[in-house]
Amino acid sequence: MDIARSLAELEKLGADLYGKDFLLTWEKSDAELKEVFLIAELLKEMHAKNVPLDMFKTGLAVSNFRDNSTRTRFSFASACNLLGLAVQDLDEGKSQIAHGETVRETANMISFLTEAIGIRDDMFIGKGHTYMQEVAAALDDGFKNGVLNQRPAVVNLQCDLDHPTQSMSDMLFIKNHFGGFENLKGKKIAMTWAYSPSYGKPLSVPQGVICLMTRYGMNVELAHPEGYDLLPETIEVAKKNAAASGGSFKVSNSMASAFKDADIVYPKSWAPYKVMERRTALLEKNDHPGLKELEKECLAQNAKHTDWECNAAMMKPTKGGEGLYLHCLPADITDVSCKQGEVAADVFEKYRIGTYKEAGYKPFVIAAMITACTKKNPAKVLEAMYKAGQKRVL
Repeated sequence: MDIARSLAELEKLGADLYGKDFLLTWEKSDAELKEVFLIAELLKEMHAKNVPLDMFKTGLAVSNFRDNSTRTRFSFASACNLLGLAVQDLDEGKSQIAHGETVRETANMISFLTEAIGIRDDMFIGKGHTYMQEVAAALDDGFKNGVLNQRPAVVNLQCDLDHPTQSMSDMLFIKNHFGGFENLKGKKIAMTWAYSPSYGKPLSVPQGVICLMTRYGMNVELAHPEGYDLLPETIEVAKKNAAASGGSFKVSNSMASAFKDADIVYPKSWAPYKVMERRTALLEKNDHPGLKELEKECLAQNAKHTDWECNAAMMKPTKGGEGLYLHCLPADITDVSCKQGEVAADVFEKYRIGTYKEAGYKPFVIAAMITACTKKNPAKVLEAMYKAGQKRVL
């Protein structure tokens, strides 16, 4: 990467994410997405060249994970540390939230010296994105009324609608694999459901993928068994994006159809949105017997589709028999992590290092989102750090 050229491109871009949050990719303009991509790649390259990137000399980054996580949790911590921020986990069970403290109050109390808040809230339809908006509104109120000296940026680390840090990491990986964004036009990506012996996986990864990849002129085919639909509003976003970019968007009920001539495949299990709606309603009622019955029903439904596995036979009709395999990880690997799963062990092993590299973009994407949303002129900030001639490790 030519750092000087990329810094000049960033300076001329004219995007303005300063003072904003990063919640949904489809809320962002093409220039704003490009700004994050450029910053992420600059941060990655400068880190590789041993340049210190601690642009914050003090400050907190609050990590609020309302669901389990490995990659995204550590990517957020790594990103914040890279930028010079100390990370503090918000454990709701150990806070006054457990005693009824409001979201408005909590958001302000954790933000006096905070520069960024990362939130994962992905399990309940209609809840996660709404919660992030509520936190953002509380921060606006606190900053406006002089409670906070600075307004922290809120970063979506996965909600019920989108997983922007994942889809943008995926995009940077395939962009570099194929040699540039300009080379993605006309490339076919198969975003498909795959069998899993577990229940209740969020919809936000496939929704994020179809809504982002359609913006770059790609031919996106979403495939799943009947009844495993995504949220209708995200389907509409994908259709609109495809029409605007000159790409295409198709929905089918055939994994084989999606994989045929695909340049990229992304086989990933998820729960039908109608099931997730039922699950949310049962949780709100604290109906544990109902939840157990729903889980039993859904596992039985999944078991009807064990043939939805990414294996060597399924990969053969991809472009040249060598389609690129993507996964957000952890994958359900047949005879490794489970008896039967999303992907055959030999296929996963073939692409394993690639999936690790795919995941490796995430800390830099998160750091880029924070940088873009908290610095008025990210290009100048990065240029000054690059020209300082200092070393991260002496």
